[in-house]
Amino acid sequence: QMPIMDGYEATRTIRAMPRADVRHLPIIAMTANAMDEDKEEALKSGMNDHIAKPIDMDMFMEVLGKFLN
Repeated sequence: QMPIMDGYEATRTIRAMPRADVRHLPIIAMTANAMDEDKEEALKSGMNDHIAKPIDMDMFMEVLGKFLN
């Protein structure tokens, strides 16, 4: 069964909610789509960052560290 919306659409929907807290909620793409265009699309949709699979744990921790202050 296909999901109702993909991560890009889900992010746009979350960012459009009339709640102040969702404007600053960290949303990070974690995907096998690793091309520069994929990262650009994630950021354009309102995501804060992009992590490509397979996951590099050092990169994963670095990205999470940006948002866990």
